Amino acid sequence: MPGTPLGERFRAAREARGLSLSDVSEQVRIRSVYLAAIEEEQWKAIGAAVYVRGFLRTYARFLGLDPEEIVQAFNREVPWASAPADATSALSSRSERSSKPGTLLLWIAGVVAVLLVAFVAYNAMTMRRESAPVALESASPSPLASAIATAPAMPAAGSAGPSASPSAPAGAVPVAGGPQTLALVLSSASWLRVTVDGSVSMEGTFPAGTTKTFHGKNALVRVGNAGGVEVYVNGKDVGKLGKTGDVAERAFTL
Repeated sequence: MPGTPLGERFRAAREARGLSLSDVSEQVRIRSVYLAAIEEEQWKAIGAAVYVRGFLRTYARFLGLDPEEIVQAFNREVPWASAPADATSALSSRSERSSKPGTLLLWIAGVVAVLLVAFVAYNAMTMRRESAPVALESASPSPLASAIATAPAMPAAGSAGPSASPSAPAGAVPVAGGPQTLALVLSSASWLRVTVDGSVSMEGTFPAGTTKTFHGKNALVRVGNAGGVEVYVNGKDVGKLGKTGDVAERAFTL
């Protein structure tokens, strides 16, 4: 209804819908005091013209009025609506709104950086814990173990040479021993520690093909790769102490 004061147009449209200012306020999220100021055309009570226009558009759209026609009428009827100060206020408001996404992005970037540092630190600590046993197992073998691992292989049957050998080709079966005998054959590399009658007889990391025989009454065998070590007790194959990669320990009475 062009020519009708803006406040009356809003009040008439609201009352035609049977709504109170509180009803409208709950739905458009504008305080009822500002809605009342629009209907009474108390524009200064709302604030800068940029805020008035925003409220007018929202209120008009809710009541089914033409938002742009309402704003144009407001600009014509209110002298200070298009003053330079209003343009400055609008620019300031726009700058404040545009700065919020930038601040949010900086905050998100900070959180991501903190999480990334925590993730890297956690991985470093985990790798350090996991690598500690490996460092122990890959330590250089003792002089006795080195001598055992590098000893010459057993000669073929009928040929001259030593009657016993600490190493043999991979997959070879040791000579069956008599009573109080423990024999180990490595089908793949493994860390070993063998204690016979309370004394450590062999300790270190040894390659596939290593074979060693021990004599005594009691033996304690600990392996770092259970699936790569075959155990023979008193000439009897007792199998492997576990699966590949398993750390296992077992005591034997010879």
